[in-house]
Amino acid sequence: MTEEELGGSAAAKVQEAAANVQQVTKRRRRISGDSAESVARRYFQALADRDLDAAVDMWAPGGRENVRGRGDVTAPEGVRQFISELFDAVPDLRFEVLSTTTEDDRCAVQWRLSGTFAGPRALGGIEPTGHPITLEGIDLLTVRDGQVQSNDAFPDSIALPRQIGMLPPQGSTADQRLTGAFNAKTRLSSRLSMSEAELVAEGVWVVQGQPGRCNVYLLEDEGGVTLFDAGARTMVRAVARAGAKLGGIRRVVLGHAHTDHRGVAPSLRVPVLCHPDEVEDAEGSGGFRYWPTDLAGLPTPLRQVHKLMHRYAWDGGPVQISGTVSEGDEIAGFRVIHLPGHAPGLIALWREADRLALASDVFYTLDMWGRNCEPRLPDAMYNYDTEQARESLLKLAALAPDAAWPGHAKPATGDVRSQLERAAAA
Repeated sequence: MTEEELGGSAAAKVQEAAANVQQVTKRRRRISGDSAESVARRYFQALADRDLDAAVDMWAPGGRENVRGRGDVTAPEGVRQFISELFDAVPDLRFEVLSTTTEDDRCAVQWRLSGTFAGPRALGGIEPTGHPITLEGIDLLTVRDGQVQSNDAFPDSIALPRQIGMLPPQGSTADQRLTGAFNAKTRLSSRLSMSEAELVAEGVWVVQGQPGRCNVYLLEDEGGVTLFDAGARTMVRAVARAGAKLGGIRRVVLGHAHTDHRGVAPSLRVPVLCHPDEVEDAEGSGGFRYWPTDLAGLPTPLRQVHKLMHRYAWDGGPVQISGTVSEGDEIAGFRVIHLPGHAPGLIALWREADRLALASDVFYTLDMWGRNCEPRLPDAMYNYDTEQARESLLKLAALAPDAAWPGHAKPATGDVRSQLERAAAA
């Protein structure tokens, strides 16, 4: 055999060996997939046979079943109780596997459940009604060593209340009226509590909400927005909607951590940053640690109103801080300015290009009753250090802003420097 023939034969053997390896790999994958599917089918057959012990025995101890909208239980006893409730609520239960899709150790099962909601047990807290029911859903089972390790179940949770009369049939006159009433409520709620974002400068939007005419600023930032100040808890939907329309909220930067400036932050599930001196209050009392006990110093009627607003309208609760910002840092084209006094870690954002200041509560343009006024220092009883707040207001005035937007109400415009200097001197 020539050298060329020997080389060709060796190459052919290498190709044949590679093909064999591929076949073995595919066969192993099929076996693994068949194993997961086989366990899944046996599990659903046990349910169809109403064999509670057989179904529970197929679970690995500590396995987790998470039925969306219904509950999250652990094998064996949690699973036993869950399946037992289903069997007792639907005594003529029938299960049908419609299709399966398997990949490695996971098997998705599309199923149909039918029977009569006759009891005697309730189902998900609903007393038996005697109605025939047919439900469909998908279970995603993870199988290892021949046992179910977990199951993420996604039932059609709206079908049951429709079929037993809790909700009207889809498309019926009653259904249309119910939808119409809900939409009317949503529109009324939006008009009362959800202001639209207003463009106030290049790349800067503001959402203002009640109580207290709190300002939340949305700064265009790399395809989404950074929030500056987090306003009142009552503003969550308005801020989330505005942020979604502008590409999504990427992070929150707190101007300071008082209750009416951290309000929406805990609900947004994005990173929250603040000055290092403000972390304690952001993650803690929201300013109450240095305010007078029982807000003493406010007139009696106003004191009761503020106590209620802090608890039920302004404060969203403590928020986990994921990072800090300090003097000179850059945020979405703005420079951080540390202006302590009203709060120890209060910051403003400054943009030199258009001389715009987002000042949080360095000054107010509303009085304690919510009426417009000229720029003024925040009330002493709400300040960490009023003299320091006065110095910080002069520091902001020295920047000579063309516009300064506070944490509440309207901006200072025109001769802003003179207005702020007068406020500091008052």
